[in-house]
Amino acid sequence: MKLLFLGDVMGRAGRAAVTRRLPGLRSDWGLDFVVVNGENATSGAGLSAAHAKALLEAGADCLTLGDHAFDQKDMMAFIEQEPRIVRPLNYAKGAPGKGARVFTAPGGRKVLVAQALGQVFMKRPFDDPFSALDAVLKAQPLGGAVQAAVVDFHCEATSEKMAAGHWCDGRASLVVGTHTHVPTGDAQILRGGTAYLTDAGMCGDYDSVIGMDKAEPMRRFVTGMPKGRFEPAAGEATLSGVYVETDDRTGLATRVRMIRVGGRLEEATP
Repeated sequence: MKLLFLGDVMGRAGRAAVTRRLPGLRSDWGLDFVVVNGENATSGAGLSAAHAKALLEAGADCLTLGDHAFDQKDMMAFIEQEPRIVRPLNYAKGAPGKGARVFTAPGGRKVLVAQALGQVFMKRPFDDPFSALDAVLKAQPLGGAVQAAVVDFHCEATSEKMAAGHWCDGRASLVVGTHTHVPTGDAQILRGGTAYLTDAGMCGDYDSVIGMDKAEPMRRFVTGMPKGRFEPAAGEATLSGVYVETDDRTGLATRVRMIRVGGRLEEATP
């Protein structure tokens, strides 16, 4: 199977890049399944129902969220209506939606998508992500119930993301980090056969401070005082993420490549 994961979509610029480029990438790269993290797609804070629909119509098979899952209030109801959206497994108890779902790819192949929030340096004390992922991976074993499994680990600390990769090694096709909006350069296949990348980066304007217009963040760093709201940067966005090829028999990765398309960053394709 050929899988593509795109990192956090950031504001209007990120949405525009995904909707403009993803249909062509699906065709050109022969993609079987696409996961997009959309938790910052609406004004840099959450995902609205309308913007979720636009990303799905552009060719995403599944949208993951994150700690800003319900910043846009209409997502509370919409996630119950739209099964292609996955929120974190270890979010607040009683939160709407689900943290893991099984999807059907071409040929009837089954793909598990799960997301968990890390605990280190996060503002809220989320439940243990490792036990949450363990239960899901045991219930939907790779090479058995599903032919591929994608884990989006949404957190701050690179150490926690790496630990999650090793925790899931041999049980997932891909473990990829999101949340920090900066792509790391450590794409690899771990010893057990799981493709891994510490952070997918963002789909957004990189002439920015992690996707936000530079002026207000820089003012706060320099003076320690806020003057206005953060606003997403509006320049041309780079699509940033990871491409993985898997063995249908085992579900394990056979190839992994970092992806960067458009915008300011150096091009990287499969």
